[in-house]
Amino acid sequence: MNPAIDNWQGRRVWLIGASTGIGAASARLLLGRGARVAISARKRAALEALAADSPAAMVLPLDVLDRAALLQARDAIVAAWGGIDLVLVLAGGYNEMRADAIDLAAAEAMIDLNIRGAYYCLDAVVPQLLRQGSGAIGLVASVAGYGGLPKALVYGPTKAALINLTECLYLDLHAKGIGVYQINPGFVDTPLTAGNDFAMPALMTADQAALAMVDGIERGHFHIHFPKRFTFGLRLARLLPYRLYFWLIHKVTGL
Repeated sequence: MNPAIDNWQGRRVWLIGASTGIGAASARLLLGRGARVAISARKRAALEALAADSPAAMVLPLDVLDRAALLQARDAIVAAWGGIDLVLVLAGGYNEMRADAIDLAAAEAMIDLNIRGAYYCLDAVVPQLLRQGSGAIGLVASVAGYGGLPKALVYGPTKAALINLTECLYLDLHAKGIGVYQINPGFVDTPLTAGNDFAMPALMTADQAALAMVDGIERGHFHIHFPKRFTFGLRLARLLPYRLYFWLIHKVTGL
């Protein structure tokens, strides 16, 4: 559904949300494969440490909710490299929440970061890709967006929104020569999941997740999800009638 990639040498990649977790692991992986990688996040020190040994890395600290900073970063990349081949939006937030303990401030912050931040990134990069007539964009959502889950009262809906958003993007951009990737990780061992007090089936390291994501991009897949032994089960569960789906989720999670 997207062009395959058989060589990263010299490709111009912008990773937004690259200071920790899958973003940082992806930066290391792509730099190791010869790509030029611009890395953005709020934590300048973490980005500089990540880029310390690679002249092919460009450090562009920013907050995804700062539209002006995103536009400036885009312009800096284009000025230095002449264009952008791939943008991956990995920035996002996660908080557990249930309906009997709604924290409105935390909910608003997560909605802003996970959804509004994605639109700010699109506003910065889609016009550039259209001007080029080439390139691709990927949004990291989550398997939590496949269906309702306990403790995911806000996180799950924000990721469901990103899943829908990538589908809309593909319909709008594929015919114009722009690739789109929907990326849905399962449980990944990152600072965001470190505080979870429940079992996380098929837990992956950030390096394993980055490798799975990059492999899917190289193969030209639109829907990239991992680990398959976990994600296929969730996708099949979502085909069940609601009565069976809710029973299964309660049984598996104990919640």
